[in-house]
Amino acid sequence: MKCLLTALQCVHFHLTSTLQAIYCLKWYSYCIFQYLRSFHLGEPRKYDPTFKGPIYNRGCTDIVCCILFIICILGYVAVGILVMPLAWSQGDPRKVIYPTDSRGQFCGQAGTPLETKPLLFYFNIMKCASPMVLLEFQCPTTQMCVEKCPDKFLTLLKAYTNKEDFKYYKNFCKEGLEGLTVTQILSSGLCPAMLTPSKPFTRRCFPALDQKKGGEITVGNNSKFDDGEGNIRDAKDLVAGVKNATVVIEARQVVMKIFEDYTQSWYWILIGLVIAMLISLLFIVLLRFLAGIMVWVMIVMVILVIGYGIFHCSMEYVSLKSEAGSNVTLKDLGFQTDFSVYLHIRQTWLAFIIILAIVEVVIILLLIFLRNRILIAIALIKEASRAIGYVMSALFYPLFTFALLSIVIAYWAVTAVFLSTSNQPIYKVFNETACDHSRKICEPANFSTSSMKAECPDSKCLFAFYGGETVYHKYLIGLQFYNVFLFFWCANFVTALGQMTLAGAFASYYWAFVKPDDMPAFPIFSSLGRSLRYHTGSLAFGSLILSIIQIIRVLLEYIDHKLQGTQNKCTKFLLCCLKCCFWCLEKFIKFINRNAYIMVAIYGKNFCTSAKDAFFLLMRNMIRVAVLDKVTDFLLFLGKLLIVGLVVCFSPQTVVVGSYLIAHGFFSVYAMCVDTLFLCFLEDLERNDGSAERPYLMSDRLLKVLNKKNKPEPAE
Repeated sequence: MKCLLTALQCVHFHLTSTLQAIYCLKWYSYCIFQYLRSFHLGEPRKYDPTFKGPIYNRGCTDIVCCILFIICILGYVAVGILVMPLAWSQGDPRKVIYPTDSRGQFCGQAGTPLETKPLLFYFNIMKCASPMVLLEFQCPTTQMCVEKCPDKFLTLLKAYTNKEDFKYYKNFCKEGLEGLTVTQILSSGLCPAMLTPSKPFTRRCFPALDQKKGGEITVGNNSKFDDGEGNIRDAKDLVAGVKNATVVIEARQVVMKIFEDYTQSWYWILIGLVIAMLISLLFIVLLRFLAGIMVWVMIVMVILVIGYGIFHCSMEYVSLKSEAGSNVTLKDLGFQTDFSVYLHIRQTWLAFIIILAIVEVVIILLLIFLRNRILIAIALIKEASRAIGYVMSALFYPLFTFALLSIVIAYWAVTAVFLSTSNQPIYKVFNETACDHSRKICEPANFSTSSMKAECPDSKCLFAFYGGETVYHKYLIGLQFYNVFLFFWCANFVTALGQMTLAGAFASYYWAFVKPDDMPAFPIFSSLGRSLRYHTGSLAFGSLILSIIQIIRVLLEYIDHKLQGTQNKCTKFLLCCLKCCFWCLEKFIKFINRNAYIMVAIYGKNFCTSAKDAFFLLMRNMIRVAVLDKVTDFLLFLGKLLIVGLVVCFSPQTVVVGSYLIAHGFFSVYAMCVDTLFLCFLEDLERNDGSAERPYLMSDRLLKVLNKKNKPEPAE
């Protein structure tokens, strides 16, 4: 009724003044907010005289999921104990380390004839651009182990006429060339038709491609080459065959640069990482005193930047007044692929001015109406810095999480390597012309005398992949999937354990009436013990839901990778939508899980009840949630940027990643502290009223911001 009367009053005023306009806008916003709150978002918390913070007398939660998780972990261990011996007997990590030639032999393997030939050479690298490479992960050309890569242009036809050249050429040919003509050699597939200057990379010979300033592709400083079949081809024809190695090449260069920097200046790197840790600690301490200044400076800077944008656009608008053709409307101009054309139209700059002005007004109005909530966010951030001062051990908890994640990753990686390499070499028929036996399994030992070779004279029996036909090999893909799924589940469980442990420790700080006397002696260890003893099931439940979504995302990425060569627009659009939806769903589930773990740590209820209570509590305070989230994100982003920048100025560039990870580890604890204190703060507001029987447990700073205070106990 009050909203209705105010609306009629605003209509009567006709908004005759700025103050009346602001007054009416404020009440309209208030009415809309109250309308949104009218939806059922759960009942506010009622006062419970027995509640004294994180409940110690609690029971086990989500027992069914706990049992399921334990069974799956035992099964995961069984995969390592029972299947691993078979994988160890048939698996061979050398298949991952060493390149394999067309006969399935390892190049450079010690104790074999190929020990001195560590590099893999492709007879015709251009055939690696075939779509079959993506389908079967095998380049349909002969591959052999060589001692070194070719370093000059040479064709078989030219080399055959020169004794020295032919001797050099034989290093890249199979045996049995004596007495054969060039035609016989090529038809038998004993030699490549040409050699191009190449460089070794990941133990494979790739053409030494380069790009000149004009964008021209060259190989061995030449833009063209003879393909050995009488054709002069452009060097860019080689690009398609090696483009899949581009990302790997760049990654290898980065890794090598990091390794070189580490070996040359490891002591400076360690000093830089220690400095990053000290600056992170100092930044968290300073937030207690500087959080308010940093937030308001940020807001003023945003307003000034937008104001400068409006001024700049206005100057451009005025300067175009005398320019011919600048008064054309956007409607008359229509759509142009060259977007710079629009910058010569006055109407474009007028649109920029209007948009920026609207944004400026919205920000100013938000500051007017949300100033109190911004002050609450600042006070909570300062309180989080004070809480960490009481629970300093929390800052080093990420090391424990990192150690557990390292164990999970190592177990998954070792299992995956041995499972993926416990196959037998499979050979298939590869050919350049039509053949009924194409891609069928063959035996290289007797292929030259087989019916397949007789029917398809130009076919070759080449190594395709590793596989098998035994029962173990048939279920190998299932074991790999189980390995990946348990990896996600265990990794998410470890992360969830860290979140709940930190939440329990910081909640014990908030709900302690006298700090630190009412807090546990060791808050982190006490919270960790409660989480593992009572809430393993809840941790497993939340991490299971998240793992299922992540597995679906992995499958979508795999399908998208497989369909990259297709031109079906509908399929691409559908995949893009699915990937976007599951990305959003994963972010939402992470948000729900994080707050659910906080509620479990405080009240000891099951996962679903805690998730529901946390969600409704946040929705009843959605504006406070939005303000606190953005303010905290900005401060932590600014802190990471500051730490990385300061460390890089005084140490090698390779410290960037390490310093960022250290800052992220410290600030993740800080962010968890802020989220925990925020939920406790909202609970405090709903549970208590400041009376002597129900006093607020928030800090005096928060009470002052809210204009509340605790009433003293009545005198006896």
